[in-house]
Amino acid sequence: MDDQRVTRVVLLACGSFNPITNMHLRMFELARDHLEDTGQYRVVKGIISPVGDGYKKKGLIESSHRLEMARLSTENSDWITVDSWESLQPDWVETSKVIRHHKDELLAAEQSNDDVDTVKNAKKRRIDENSEKSSHCTRRDGPQVMLLCGADVLESFGVPNLWKHEDIAEIVGRYGLVCITRSGSDPHKFIHKSDMLWKYRKNIHVVHEWVTNEISATHVRQSLRRGRSVRYLLPDGVVHFIREHGLYSAESEEKNADVVLAPLQRNLEASS
Repeated sequence: MDDQRVTRVVLLACGSFNPITNMHLRMFELARDHLEDTGQYRVVKGIISPVGDGYKKKGLIESSHRLEMARLSTENSDWITVDSWESLQPDWVETSKVIRHHKDELLAAEQSNDDVDTVKNAKKRRIDENSEKSSHCTRRDGPQVMLLCGADVLESFGVPNLWKHEDIAEIVGRYGLVCITRSGSDPHKFIHKSDMLWKYRKNIHVVHEWVTNEISATHVRQSLRRGRSVRYLLPDGVVHFIREHGLYSAESEEKNADVVLAPLQRNLEASS
């Protein structure tokens, strides 16, 4: 694979991860296989970014617990990491801003590496000028950040006041999106019905999961409340953490029950 013609990609998954499941991790593997099979991309990193407590979703437990469960689930991965920036923000942060943050971080890291390389290369006098320029051009923009999500997130773009149109345009048009299908969903049909998504359809990669796996965090929480086993649905370390800390009770499921979801509240106020 010629690196000069291959786009490096960082997959970013934003969400509640309440709790993180094996299917969340499986999405990264599916997306990487799909993108690299095209011969156009090389996935260099995966990032899990749990949403902050300010999201105000019903049943959302503390971000500190969700972060630790995500870290436990990825401790054996050599390419998927967990980032706490979004979780630590006092207020809910739009997904477009989260992507921007990670893009900026990646660019800063690239610049730092380039600066180190420049110092090293200054000591060498036999450098091919054309090769140096070519290398600089392929690195200056850093890896491409793509949002990784399930079909339910893609379809949520159609929920009134949940997303700002300009944010959808930025996410899909500027960065790109990898959508994993699920039973009963038809992402292609949804894309066809939306003028905006149709406009940026070439930036949307739909990945079919032929080995269906319908693990739902909602159903996992329900099983936990009822004292049922969730082993093999979640990483073992996550199961142990939940038991150790007594997470996901009937009481925790009612958290934020009477609160309006943060994006709905913010977008409704902006439009009024």
